[in-house]
Amino acid sequence: MLNAISVRNIVLIDQLDLALDTGMTVLTGETGAGKSILLDALTLALGGRGDASLVRQGQENGQVVAMVQLPKDHPARGVLRDNAIADDDEVILRRVQFADGRTRAFINDQPVSASLLQKVGSQIIEIHGQHDDRALVDVATHRAALDAFGELAAPSAAVREAWADLVEVQQAVREQQARVAEAVAAEDYARHTVEELGKLKPLVGEEDELAERRQQLQQAEKSASDLVEIEEILNGPSAPSPALAGLMRRLLRKVDGGAELFQPIVDAIDATLVTLDRAGEALADLQREMAYDPAELEAVEERLFALRAAARKHQSTPDELPAVLEKYQSDLDTLQSGESRLKVLEAEEAQARARYREAADILSAGRAEAAKALSTAVEAELPDLKLGAARFIVDHAVEKDRVAAAGFDQIAFHVQTNPGTAAGPLLKVASGGELSRFLLALKVVLADRGSAPVLIFDEIDTGVGGAVADAIGRRLARLAKTVQVLTVTHAPQVAARANRHLLIEKQMVEEGAFMRTHVRPLEPAARQEEVARMLAGAEITSEARAAAKKLLGAVK
Repeated sequence: MLNAISVRNIVLIDQLDLALDTGMTVLTGETGAGKSILLDALTLALGGRGDASLVRQGQENGQVVAMVQLPKDHPARGVLRDNAIADDDEVILRRVQFADGRTRAFINDQPVSASLLQKVGSQIIEIHGQHDDRALVDVATHRAALDAFGELAAPSAAVREAWADLVEVQQAVREQQARVAEAVAAEDYARHTVEELGKLKPLVGEEDELAERRQQLQQAEKSASDLVEIEEILNGPSAPSPALAGLMRRLLRKVDGGAELFQPIVDAIDATLVTLDRAGEALADLQREMAYDPAELEAVEERLFALRAAARKHQSTPDELPAVLEKYQSDLDTLQSGESRLKVLEAEEAQARARYREAADILSAGRAEAAKALSTAVEAELPDLKLGAARFIVDHAVEKDRVAAAGFDQIAFHVQTNPGTAAGPLLKVASGGELSRFLLALKVVLADRGSAPVLIFDEIDTGVGGAVADAIGRRLARLAKTVQVLTVTHAPQVAARANRHLLIEKQMVEEGAFMRTHVRPLEPAARQEEVARMLAGAEITSEARAAAKKLLGAVK
């Protein structure tokens, strides 16, 4: 329910804090007292369109706050949670209107967009007047209202689920068709690439290994000439070892013959031969260690250059070539298995479509029954509202080829105001007063089935007589047993039915400094006087007071 409204600096309202209660509350007052201003302020708090003209003259901004109490399972709380807004016990809707035209919106003191404020506000409060009948204009709302009346939540949910499944498999079919088409278009190139890279058999990390081995072999190639030269010096035709060995033998014979003075030379030559032998052994070891095979270098370079050429061709690195091969192999696999997979998905789509149609048929049948029952229920309310000759028609159009979350039904509320005239949409056929009464009849029927918890009616009794006004009052009172009802009215018969009566009036402040709109609750005596004013007009007579007393007593 709407617990309270707080308004600051909106047109004629400088400061207003209004506490509200359950049941039916009426707001009355002289024409121009500010009833419409209060509703404009509340509309602003519910996410309605802002306007700089709403700001009180001389003020930088105006503000409206609506404090609402909701059940824990109310849909608006789900919207709050979906948008990461604190789901407090009391929901506070706040709107600030600046004099330069800007607005700011808040829910539970968290900044939000005006559209989100409107989305939440519309689920909590509906404001209905002769020219503000959104619930009767929006075809999607008609369908939702019919489903609520017919208690079709379960079949409606089944249709949404079947629709979601169908949409999912349809998307899978489209994606598979695209993959197959792409694979067919690139088949020749894919086959060539798979054959080429399949022969190459690239490995991740292979380029680094080949480059390192190539560097080693190139270094070995450069060192090979040095080893040949050393080999030539140590072991070639001019090698020193044979000459030194022959010399040492001749000297040894001299030493043996007693020429011992040659012994040091013999020892030195012997040591030199030993060193040369060690040098030869070291050379042999180095030759074995630095073995160089020109064929291996050629093979390494050929492999390395082939990998790099393939990488350039496919605009990748050599390490990415295995992934390239895998991709094109996958493309070929897709081509080979894609058609069979596509057939499986198409079969699943057909099954999903059949399930959707079955669920939509069940929902459509339920809507057909609910449409008849709703028409009957609304028409039962019309005679007392001076619409006895009118008909309320739920136009139920079935489009079997339509695939939508709500099924294949189009629902629209039509009326026929007089026999022999054409039926049509409410706004096109019904006059302003008739429209309001049709709305009231519909709201009475739907009160306990999906209605917003707060309904506000703005002068829907305009232009009707006493009996019709009384019928309107009785129906508003019936509504108030299920939802909270606020009604702006000029009809005493409606005012007399309320649980609470608020008087809207203008007050002069500080000896003509400015005029403001004031709202005050009426006690029984003051309420009787206000109803008498509504009955009599400008001059309240004793007869009017007596009639007011009688009217208030009759509805107790």
